[in-house]
Amino acid sequence: MDWTSEGYILSVRKHGETSAIIDVFTPDHGRHLGLVRGGVSRKSRPVLQPGNKVKVEWRGRLSEHLGSFTVEPLSARAAEIMEDRLSLAGLNAMCAIARECLPEREAHMDVYQAFKILLENLHDPDIWPALYVRWEAGLLTAMGYGLDLKSCAATGVNDNLTHVSPRSGRAVSASAAEPYKDKLLALPLFLLGQPYVTPEDVKAGMALTGYFLETRVQWGVNKTLPEARARMLERLNTEGYSR
Repeated sequence: MDWTSEGYILSVRKHGETSAIIDVFTPDHGRHLGLVRGGVSRKSRPVLQPGNKVKVEWRGRLSEHLGSFTVEPLSARAAEIMEDRLSLAGLNAMCAIARECLPEREAHMDVYQAFKILLENLHDPDIWPALYVRWEAGLLTAMGYGLDLKSCAATGVNDNLTHVSPRSGRAVSASAAEPYKDKLLALPLFLLGQPYVTPEDVKAGMALTGYFLETRVQWGVNKTLPEARARMLERLNTEGYSR
C-alpha cells in the first residue's frame, strides 16, 4: 500500500550506513515515520532538516510496517532561519513538542495548520512567542486536555478572569483567585482575545501550557517535556519575548 502527502520534517536519525528514519508531520496521516534510503547522503542532508516542508510518498507492504519514504523538497524553512538563534530555538522546540506529544499516525488538522502558521512567522520575535503559546494550547485541546477559559470555575462569571486552576484547567476570576493565588496559574489575557501581548503574558502562557502538557499529556507516558523547549525558554529570557 502507499500514499502521498506533504508535511514538515520533525526529526531525522541515521539508520545503518546510508539510510535515515524521518518523522514527518502531515495533515492527513498525522505524525508518521518512515525510512529514507540514502538519507544521509550529501544530496539528501540539506532536504532532511527539521522544519523543512517536503512532499512524501510512503510505501509499505502492510499499514503497520515502518515503510519507506520517497522525499521531494518543497521549502527549505530550516535554512532560512539557521543563523537566527532565537528562531532556531523556537523551531527546535515546536518540532520536539510535536514529535513527543502527538500520537503517531493520528491526523490532527487544526494542530497541523497552526504549526504551519507558527513556522511561517518564526522570523518575527514580536509575533511568534505568543503564537507558540496558542499552538500548544491547541495541541492540548487536540489531545483532550483543552483549557476551559469561558467562565470562572468557582463563580460562573465570565469577566475579570485572571488565573487557571491547575487541577481542572478552568479559568478563575480575580476575586475567587485572591485567597489561592500561590496555588493557581496566571492566565495571559491574549488567550482570551486581547490583542496586546506583553513579555509577562508570554511567560505566563508558556508556564500555563507547559504545566498541562507535562502533567496531562507527558505524565501518561512517563515523560517530561523535551529539553528543546527549556532551551527555547532560556533563549527567550536572554534575547527577549514578544512586546
